Amino acid sequence: MELEGRLAPPMANGEVVFEAPWQGRVFGMARLLCEQGLYEWDEFRAALIEQVDGWDRAHESGEAYEYFDLFLAAFTGLLARKQVCDASEIVTRTEAFAARPHGHDH
Repeated sequence: MELEGRLAPPMANGEVVFEAPWQGRVFGMARLLCEQGLYEWDEFRAALIEQVDGWDRAHESGEAYEYFDLFLAAFTGLLARKQVCDASEIVTRTEAFAARPHGHDH
């Protein structure tokens, strides 16, 4: 289960680099649900490729993107396609967590 090239997460010293706690959590959830058989890693990789390609089409060549924003979009889209939860439920939960006071562990 590897992501290589443009699909590779930010790395330093062989470790994935997370700028915020949510990034590590979504990365872990994506890996765990794959390991539990909800989807094949190639399905996730295809969803991520779709997100990166869409971003590339909408932005100027060479413009950098926020990796984990696209990773999250690929993950939530795959969960919706697998009917684990629908997109509106994900938005509702995301908004509820975002509304918590600063410093609250999401």
